[in-house]
Amino acid sequence: MFRYNQPEALTSLDPAFSRNQANIWAVTQLYNGLVDLDDSLRPAPALARRYQISPDGKTYTFVLRPGVHFHDSEVFPGGKGREVKARDVVYSFRRILDKPTASPGGWIFRGKIIEKPDGEPSDTAFVAPNDSTVRIHLKEPFIPFLGILTMPYAYVVPREAVERYGKDFREHPVGTGPFIFKRWDDGSAIVYHRNPHYWRRDAKGKPLPYLDAVQISFIADRKSEFLTFQQGKLDFLSGIRAGSRDLILYPNGQVREDFAGKFRFEKVPYLNTEYLGIQLDPTNLRGAANQPALRDRRVRQALNYALNKPELLAYFLNNVGVPGASGFVPSSLPSYSEKEVPGYSYQPARARQLLREAGYGPGKPLTLTLTTVAERKEVCEYLQKKWTEVGIQVGIDVNQSAAQQEVVDNGRVAFFTKSWLGDYPDAENYLALFYSPNFSPAGPNKTHYKNAEYDKLYEQAKLERDDHRRWALYQAMDRLVVRDVPVIPLYYDQVVRLTQNNVHGLTPNPMNQLVLERVWKD
Repeated sequence: MFRYNQPEALTSLDPAFSRNQANIWAVTQLYNGLVDLDDSLRPAPALARRYQISPDGKTYTFVLRPGVHFHDSEVFPGGKGREVKARDVVYSFRRILDKPTASPGGWIFRGKIIEKPDGEPSDTAFVAPNDSTVRIHLKEPFIPFLGILTMPYAYVVPREAVERYGKDFREHPVGTGPFIFKRWDDGSAIVYHRNPHYWRRDAKGKPLPYLDAVQISFIADRKSEFLTFQQGKLDFLSGIRAGSRDLILYPNGQVREDFAGKFRFEKVPYLNTEYLGIQLDPTNLRGAANQPALRDRRVRQALNYALNKPELLAYFLNNVGVPGASGFVPSSLPSYSEKEVPGYSYQPARARQLLREAGYGPGKPLTLTLTTVAERKEVCEYLQKKWTEVGIQVGIDVNQSAAQQEVVDNGRVAFFTKSWLGDYPDAENYLALFYSPNFSPAGPNKTHYKNAEYDKLYEQAKLERDDHRRWALYQAMDRLVVRDVPVIPLYYDQVVRLTQNNVHGLTPNPMNQLVLERVWKD
């Protein structure tokens, strides 16, 4: 049995609600999609044995793998899982767009597939011409679309189970994945058993998965979680909080001697950029929130030059992360290039010079307010100190997480802390934050950055099929973000994973997925 802990709330085993890591990890063991990500984060066949994209980039055709069955369940005649058909894929995709489902994942198709005038999916958006073929029709080409189809929102579910259980499908999952749901004791544990009819085999032809069972526990306290891991009662931990981080790691990121060899320690890239955002549109900013100085590009550049990002990572994160020395796209994506997209290094003298050019100095000090949440307060106090050193006085306003989200989304704060965790492994998912049609609250452009040259490059990149030419467009866009400073990237995140020495085959990736079908234990 493989045992892992889920300290954050796990709310549903229905892929239509796989919006957070807790739900994503849990459903990944139970379901499959048409495609999944290979070791290099490229889409690869899964339930589809092959696929084809039309020359105009608007029609995706998938041919299903024969002989794949849903898990045995009471929802099927005789309790035997039936074969997956193309109509199941069409049903699953339409379901996450149906209003009664209320899935937060509808965005993966909305605005991309052919739609009726009212925004509902066209009858020809998802088509099953026969039992083994699925066609998806897009309104215009969208190169990252295959990557989107690897997300758990696009996992395939059987209509019979959804109709039998209704809202309770969340705790009666039926999929095609390597493990079968056994029980959910609220607040205690979830248990899965091996799927004896799983369709995948390893390179030697041996059936997967290797494990007999998976157990998910719910220890909320991080110190208790780490102690349980130390006692060998958990096989794996992902992410360590400040207290445990100092216990395990030196400030330089190396493992302390007390723990060396006791478990496997991995520090791997994570598709997350931690940043400061600057609202460039004064429409919703009132009174003290206005902070007009921030709309001077020289001020934004000065704020960036004043920060010692390597020092920040060493002091507060034991060097778990990569300093934000380039643009917004994180270092774990293939289009990232510090050479092609040089960012801001620590240059306090340059910061002071830019402030003087903008009209600020001892006679006219610059005063700002940074809005954040409690868990980032300590880091903000460090930033505050570095800005003071160049003559910028920055107050810190601490909000509850929900309140912070609301004021940022609605453009009511001028200067704020945020992070962006990638939904799929393509830089487009990051650069969409600066495309002007994506203004929040409806879209992800929270800074209301608007640049015609940027928009043109974004529209070009969406259509460019050649990876290297597309990456060059991404880099050109990221250079504009660096120049105009709607955001200040602090660091590109990494995730720490601790694994017991007797666990094998658990490979990390920048999406921080937990894939257990090839894991085994001594």
